[in-house]
Amino acid sequence: MSDSGDAGDGAGRVDDETLEAVQSALIEWYENDHRSYPWRETEDPYEILVSEVMSQQTQLDRVVDAWADFLERWPTTEELAAADRAAVVGFWSSHSLGYNNRAKYLHEAAKQIETDPRFDGDFPETPAELEDLMGVGPYTANAVASFAFNNGDAVVDTNVKRVCYRAFDVPDNDDAFETAANRLLPDGKSRVWNNAIMELGAVACTKQPRCDTAGCPWREWCHAYETGDFTAPDVPTQSAFDGSRRQFRGRIVRTLEEYDELALDALGHRIRVDYSPDGNHGRDWLEGLLSDLVDDGLVELEERDGDDGTERIARLRR
Repeated sequence: MSDSGDAGDGAGRVDDETLEAVQSALIEWYENDHRSYPWRETEDPYEILVSEVMSQQTQLDRVVDAWADFLERWPTTEELAAADRAAVVGFWSSHSLGYNNRAKYLHEAAKQIETDPRFDGDFPETPAELEDLMGVGPYTANAVASFAFNNGDAVVDTNVKRVCYRAFDVPDNDDAFETAANRLLPDGKSRVWNNAIMELGAVACTKQPRCDTAGCPWREWCHAYETGDFTAPDVPTQSAFDGSRRQFRGRIVRTLEEYDELALDALGHRIRVDYSPDGNHGRDWLEGLLSDLVDDGLVELEERDGDDGTERIARLRR
């Protein structure tokens, strides 16, 4: 595979006649059979935004129940905006969705939609408008614009990069991937197309390709299928969750949701069985985790006089 070149390489070399055949083949393949998820059955932008935020680096099958529970509790942006932030963060952590900042940003985005005069209660519809929402980057903005309003640009995730790299020999370069993905996108069909190309990468053009068993519709044009070279772009690996600072930050949030507020040592003993105030996983370690959560606007600390002197109290920020 190529690892350099300008953004016009790859899919840009597909002529118009072949491009139309490539587009039709993928859409037909997707519409004939694809995985069923509830957010694929709705065009409600709020419901789709919740699904997109939840599914970032989280397996889709794990998101299904959390998504349904979240929308049952906060079915509209109005109700989410009026919710207590600690309750939203607590929900996120209790459902093991990871990165509690996402819950904070989703809550803030709902408040923006309801209170910001630019939106005045109306959900933004274009990628540019959606990127004005807290925590919404280009990928999520395009996804919501596509799946809710059918007016997005190409969505470029890890699956799409792998498909473009293998099928059309697109260079391992972000600009090249974006150019190629938008070249492939049929006009006026971003909803079905972005779903279809991500599905292709998720079930057929996987790390270990399943070209024939999954009936990949692009085999006749695919560079990798022709050459047998199924290498893929370099993708950063996510650090292990077990034992990570991220895991313990989540435990802090869940514990404070249950106890409302706790002194630091009491909190430490509840989140880690080997917690020892003066040990390797003691107050200094706990203070570092809490500092991260304070910076994220999720936790607040208070100095309080007690019988044994001054102690620090941690609570979720309301």
